[in-house]
Amino acid sequence: MKPPPTLLSFQIPTLLCLVLVLLLVTTFESTLSSCSWPLISTLFIILSTFLFSISLNYWLVPGGFAWRNYHHYHNEKQTTKLIGPKGFPILGSLPHMGSHAHTKLSNMATSLNARRLMALSLGATPVVISSHPETAREILYGSSFSDRPIKESAKILMFERAIGFAPSGTYWRHLRRIASLHMFSPRRIQGLEGLRQRVADEMMMRMCKEMEEKGVVEVRGILQEGSLRNILESVFGTNGLDQREELGNMVKEGYELISKFNLEDYFPLKFLDFHGVKRRCHKLAAKVTRLVGQIVEERKRGEGFEGKSDFLSTLLSLPKEERLGDSDMVAILWEMIFRGTDTVSILLEWIMARMVLHQDIQIKARQEIDTLIGQNGHLQDSDIPNLPYLQAIVKEVLRLHPPGPLLSWARLANQDVHVDKVLVPAGTTAMVNMWAISHDPSFWDDPWAFKPERFLKEDVSIMGSDLRLAPFGAGRRVCPGRALGLTTVHLWLALLLHHFKWFPAQRVNLSESLRLSLEMKSPLRCLVVRR
Repeated sequence: MKPPPTLLSFQIPTLLCLVLVLLLVTTFESTLSSCSWPLISTLFIILSTFLFSISLNYWLVPGGFAWRNYHHYHNEKQTTKLIGPKGFPILGSLPHMGSHAHTKLSNMATSLNARRLMALSLGATPVVISSHPETAREILYGSSFSDRPIKESAKILMFERAIGFAPSGTYWRHLRRIASLHMFSPRRIQGLEGLRQRVADEMMMRMCKEMEEKGVVEVRGILQEGSLRNILESVFGTNGLDQREELGNMVKEGYELISKFNLEDYFPLKFLDFHGVKRRCHKLAAKVTRLVGQIVEERKRGEGFEGKSDFLSTLLSLPKEERLGDSDMVAILWEMIFRGTDTVSILLEWIMARMVLHQDIQIKARQEIDTLIGQNGHLQDSDIPNLPYLQAIVKEVLRLHPPGPLLSWARLANQDVHVDKVLVPAGTTAMVNMWAISHDPSFWDDPWAFKPERFLKEDVSIMGSDLRLAPFGAGRRVCPGRALGLTTVHLWLALLLHHFKWFPAQRVNLSESLRLSLEMKSPLRCLVVRR
């Protein structure tokens, strides 16, 4: 197969057009010399427009100009044709990749009848996107999609050495083994329950204080602060709390840098860093290395770390043959903080928005809790399996508002592969639009309605086995921390409903904004009444 097309290959038709125009002008120079200059200019413009139209026809192919070489060399051999929007010259479908990319791509796939597989161009990057469970399974479980494309900013911020983006191979398999057997094992998650309870108590105290002082609770700020404290103590134990503010600021800056649009991520030109993203990433990476490295060194010099539940102690207590180098340890711990801070808080904000909007469902969930433990009882992780309606609420919010609607961490084809009988070339980025799947009436009855009861009628797994709802991904690259995140969300939601009645302080705005995760565009403000 021919190599993936480069930007130069897309410029060739235009260059040929310009050369042809010059040749025509030179050939007919003697004729044109007897004509007036306005006539010459008009002829030149007509020829230029005509030939430029031909070059546009070269670019404007299904999927966009990044797929032009594919159609030229392979389409005649295909039994199943590649379908996709032609997009804009040079930019392809980049203008659609904003805060509502998931809905625009879903509508585009529906209009083109390409929900199973749609091709598009993001600059010079060829992309395929699945909006169907069957083709999503081929991508997420396929060995040919075991790698992830990585933005330049994420690479500089050391994520290439962490679990999320490390290339498939011996090192990545070693990280996955450490994560599954040690860091996110059921025993390790259980050992962090006391921390989750403590953080929940602190959040509820702050909610009471805000109601007394302001008459309203700013839910987002409290959840973000609680999530940050929870993840920092999960990662570092109490050692990282002194640096909580500094680490929190680093996470915020990292979100900003990675979510910032950068042309260099879509075109093979290294000088397109107009916003100084790379320079700022290098500075942030140096700060992270210094601060996290300092915490690691202090822990090494301190008392024994055997028997402790935090992730740093887990990594330091590994057998010598499994132990990681300090730089790799820093990268992994930094990724844990970065990815673990926003997911829980964003999901809980969506859940509480739904609770204040649907008072009947909130009351039903509270009654389920009271029936189990009583109004004055103490909730524990072990109670959650006995709260099926509460679990159904979490599933329904994940269906309607998946934190990663495009399964943000896309896949990369490491070899030529067929998906749904369509040839996908090596080097192609593959995405799954989970938002499109979870709103598809072909798979969900009344998909726009908030109906937790649907999950009481049918037990749908959200851990990656059922591709109708896989908010944490699936296959080899499934999120390793999904069990810990869900355990935290279930417990905190149960505690918030058990201790408070929730009401809207103003009209609840369910508008979405896609950055790294799918956030509420307007922060949630509530009135809470202690029971």
